[in-house]
Amino acid sequence: MLLAGCGAPSSPPGDSTARPDDNALAHVHGLGVNPADGDLYAASHFGVFRIEDDGETRRIADRWQDTMAFTVTGPDTFLASGHPDLREDLPRHLGLIESTDAAATWSSVSLAGEADFHALEVADRSTYGFDSLTGRLVVSQDRQTWTTIGEAPVIDLAWLGRDADQILASTARGLAEYRTDGTTTKLPNAPPVLLIDSPEKGTLVGVTASGEIYSTRDPSSDAWRRHGSTPGHPQALEATSDVWYVATDRGVFSSDDVGETWRLLVPTAADGH
Repeated sequence: MLLAGCGAPSSPPGDSTARPDDNALAHVHGLGVNPADGDLYAASHFGVFRIEDDGETRRIADRWQDTMAFTVTGPDTFLASGHPDLREDLPRHLGLIESTDAAATWSSVSLAGEADFHALEVADRSTYGFDSLTGRLVVSQDRQTWTTIGEAPVIDLAWLGRDADQILASTARGLAEYRTDGTTTKLPNAPPVLLIDSPEKGTLVGVTASGEIYSTRDPSSDAWRRHGSTPGHPQALEATSDVWYVATDRGVFSSDDVGETWRLLVPTAADGH
């Protein structure tokens, strides 16, 4: 799950003043654990990286694609959006793209040149996305035809694993529930979480702009548990049933005690953004 960020295409290889070192991780848009190998993957303004437990970090396929809305949907299978490596002859806005080989290659699914998704979430057969170009929250059953279900400044999306016809969205105006029939329900009792994820059915984890971490079994109530805080300003969140991960301006961290304490996996480099 991610925090929307910079929307320009990736800096061209060879322009050392505009990019970090080859294997330095910077400006993280999204995190996800690949079920095929159990490793953490980080999608950034400068490509997708694989992060191993010992902190070893490698850019995948030497691709500098600005990868946004990064979502793991199965073993070695990812969805994303963003902007191409400038060495590739592709539209400025990639629309919906998919990889079935753990980000080694990507193929266009739909809306190439037409959409710039800053958030994606899969709920059974439904795929939800926030298109930053139009400001619309959309849903698709086949990833080809998209229906608008709301207009709001969506930052992140999460599905609690219950009703596939509803999705939770964090916005600058607060947390809200959107349904495929166009119904929107604001959740005024929720803390001002911006990054959200569901580590297991029925549970929501959220992080505020200042790094405060919360969780709940009922997002519509005031029954939110306060955990610890992130080390630095949060950029992306991935919560699993065993480990929570967060990317900040200081690095990528993991927590095995529901966000109370954090271990640095890899520091992030300054990238000028």
